[in-house]
Amino acid sequence: MLISGFSLDCERLPAALPIWRASVRSETWTVVARGVAANGGRLLALWGSDRTQGAAGSLVVSVAYVVRDGLLWLDLPLSKRAAIYPDLTPFFSCAGRMQRAATDLLGVVAEGATDQRPWLAHGGWPEAYLPLRRDTSARAPGVAREVTDYPFVRVAGDGVHEIPVGPVHAGIIEPGHFRFSVVGEKVLRLEQRLGYKHKGIEQRFAGLPPLEGYRLAGRVSGDSTVAYAWAYCMALESVAGCAVPVRALWLRALLLERERIANHLGDLGALGNDAAFAFGLAQFSRLREEWLRLAKEAFGHRLMMDCIVPGGVSSDIEHAIADRLVRQCDSIAHEVQTLRQVYDEHSGLQDRFMTTGQVLPELAARLGLTGLAGRASGQAADLRCHRPWAPYDQLAVRIATQSKGDVAARVAVRFDEVFESLRLIRAILLWLGESDGGSEIRGEVRLPAKAALGAGWVEGWRGEVFVALEWDGERGASCLRRCHCHDPSWQNWPVLEHAVIGNIVPDFPLINKSFNLSYAGHDL
Repeated sequence: MLISGFSLDCERLPAALPIWRASVRSETWTVVARGVAANGGRLLALWGSDRTQGAAGSLVVSVAYVVRDGLLWLDLPLSKRAAIYPDLTPFFSCAGRMQRAATDLLGVVAEGATDQRPWLAHGGWPEAYLPLRRDTSARAPGVAREVTDYPFVRVAGDGVHEIPVGPVHAGIIEPGHFRFSVVGEKVLRLEQRLGYKHKGIEQRFAGLPPLEGYRLAGRVSGDSTVAYAWAYCMALESVAGCAVPVRALWLRALLLERERIANHLGDLGALGNDAAFAFGLAQFSRLREEWLRLAKEAFGHRLMMDCIVPGGVSSDIEHAIADRLVRQCDSIAHEVQTLRQVYDEHSGLQDRFMTTGQVLPELAARLGLTGLAGRASGQAADLRCHRPWAPYDQLAVRIATQSKGDVAARVAVRFDEVFESLRLIRAILLWLGESDGGSEIRGEVRLPAKAALGAGWVEGWRGEVFVALEWDGERGASCLRRCHCHDPSWQNWPVLEHAVIGNIVPDFPLINKSFNLSYAGHDL
């Protein structure tokens, strides 16, 4: 692979999407990062692994880049004595929190990084506790310390006040701390503190049989259970080199598009409510509830949890249910079109939406804004369109983009994606009803008797979901060595801090909901 004039010797993983992998040295790590950034590539994920086996092996820091030829996965082996690697924030600002999380979990340190504050570790872990080390002494329970105060960046000046919000919020919102520096009601700075939802999921994966891991993946973030399960299964199927039945792939796409619509319906109602338009919340909540109830009938679960399994899907759909799904698409399309007209013509609503929480395309590109929020700020990236895997390579997905980058733009993208997903669902159901490609919905997954790596990459409703998998087959292991799940919220949470600057404090809930980022998917 050629990166900005630099030739990199890569192997291609047997994945559904073009995913390339290479192991590099420290100097190459920096050269590739500079080249990827210079050519408009994006940082997708950064994580660490412990591949030591007694005295052999090493710690490894890994990175996944989105480049012209697909996805590039790089490994940089590190010495346990000096587990340091070159900082990537000069090239990709969104790397900062990922690097800090890797330090907390594994003890690998980005040398030269200006922000070395703990991210997932809130001070309550035992001293020298590194949960992802294979050395049991580094994971010994020990004595928990007192939780420490986070050193927020202070803003000084006449009339500047701080407003702390969270981590405990009203209602059922997940925990996160937001520290506002304000003059009057105008926001000068916002700084976030997350990690309160840390659940030890990555360590839990290491004790699971690979064929059972899809259940945990589907519970990383409940609103994206289909996307995570598909990405996990894609990674596992990559390790096994197995073929997924064609019908199963179409059923997976059906599930993914229904998940996308369910979340957009919920968000559109909540955005209306945050702008004091309770009618919107009532109507979209009704539509979402109808959507979820039929999902329960069709797939056995309102959120379609555990429907995607290694090798395919857990069950097919009956003709009668398929007909009802089509009719529901027609009904939802009509009602959402009516509600969109109401939203567009409501002057009070548009006054709250327009120019609020604006992230212009240049800033979005510089900060690495991705997914739905990125497409509302002129970042035209959608795997279903630009890297279509089966069956999306036959569906000609139309990307939804806006350029103004405000709440109104993020609302418009949601409306457009609802209509496009409804079109896709009709096309998928038509194919499923007319296909003579066989009725098989699950293939056999046989893992190799040797070490192997796999990756899954899926466009969820929020953005790109990525799963990296490590399998220790040659040692007769029955469990995974490492599984890293990455949510697009890692890229987008820092951008929210910029989106709020210059707005008034009462607009923060509206701006925050327009991004609707995941705490659970971020904290793991």
